[in-house]
Amino acid sequence: MNVHPTAIIHPQAKVPASCAIGPYCVIGADVELGENCRLVSHVAIEGPTKIGTANSFFPFCGVGMAPQDVTYKNEPTRLEIGDHNEIRECVTISRGTIKGGGVTRIGSHTLIMAYTHIGHDSVIGDHCMLINGATLAGHVTVEEWAVVGALCPVHQFVRIGAHSYIGGGTTITQDVLPFSMTSAARDTHAYGMNKVGLERRGFSRERINKIHHAYKILLASRMNTSQALAKLKSEPNRSEDVEMLIQFIEASERGIIK
Repeated sequence: MNVHPTAIIHPQAKVPASCAIGPYCVIGADVELGENCRLVSHVAIEGPTKIGTANSFFPFCGVGMAPQDVTYKNEPTRLEIGDHNEIRECVTISRGTIKGGGVTRIGSHTLIMAYTHIGHDSVIGDHCMLINGATLAGHVTVEEWAVVGALCPVHQFVRIGAHSYIGGGTTITQDVLPFSMTSAARDTHAYGMNKVGLERRGFSRERINKIHHAYKILLASRMNTSQALAKLKSEPNRSEDVEMLIQFIEASERGIIK
């Protein structure tokens, strides 16, 4: 095993021989690393935490630490991380709480950039990007392929929809629509569809046009949200993307950013 002599690994931790553990890293009990993980240096991981394969952890990140919740009483809550994630400098990821389900989950192929905080009981989907200084309070859901911009605080229990893009410095207190672009520069409004992002992910022109049509009804018509939903649901042959958009809005508990 490639372990620097200054690293401290608890005897109960599970660390495969394919992992590289750099200087001054500390791995606690009840931590399980997958194959080919890399801890650059000064990384602290506490458990119970289960981590998949080929994840990279950069200096001074704190992973699987106790939740920042005054009601937490040292219960054995968990953090689960998927595969092929890059977790950069000074990132903090908290374990779950009993009242929140007990588990914080990170998907696969995510980029979590420096100084990001992921609070307890949050769920991050696959292929997400959390840019420097993004701050997620507890119980936040970030769906697949979403981008949370730099220095964005996100309120508890907020959902950030799939394929959405949030501009830097935007305070998020309500749910962010799938496929949308949202920015504080527009007074924290959704100001359109994330067309460039969808094109980069291989969405066909027909698929994008159907989403764009739904956005024109939601954001550019004189209808309120209920009327816009009724209009969308009355249209025949709506796509799976539009159906997902409708279901996201109908399930919202905090309200959506329009």
